[in-house]
Amino acid sequence: MVTTSKNGLGPEARRQLEAELAKLKQRREEANPRPGESGRGGDAADQADLLERAETASWLDRRIAEVVAMLEHGVPSNSSVLPDGTTVTIRFADGDEDTLHVVAVPGDDADNSVLTSDSPLGLALVGAKAGDEISYRTPGGKTTATVVALSPPS
Repeated sequence: MVTTSKNGLGPEARRQLEAELAKLKQRREEANPRPGESGRGGDAADQADLLERAETASWLDRRIAEVVAMLEHGVPSNSSVLPDGTTVTIRFADGDEDTLHVVAVPGDDADNSVLTSDSPLGLALVGAKAGDEISYRTPGGKTTATVVALSPPS
């Protein structure tokens, strides 16, 4: 993934955000009150349904605003995460090697070669270079790996 825009989003991250935004807008439209629902009629179940849909609509509005902000301004960058588009090859403790691509925004169709910048492994790689041994937490406990290669986006 190559970062091509001034806001630091690679084309794949931009595509994922645009797809998420479209889905969010569709869900938000579905959460709108139907004609005749805005009154105070109905039983407790009807009122509970309206309240739940209002809470969902509020969450959707916040997430839509976040995604729009990321599309306009990019993902906040700081030196505590690897930049979107970084490629890293790692040798794990069991001897397996994997080449991973760092993304700021994981997609629905992300495969095993994608590494999010804010994951435990992604955070452990900050400041690392080829030959460094890193350690990070997994659900199974602390583990180590060796950085074989690390290439920032071009």
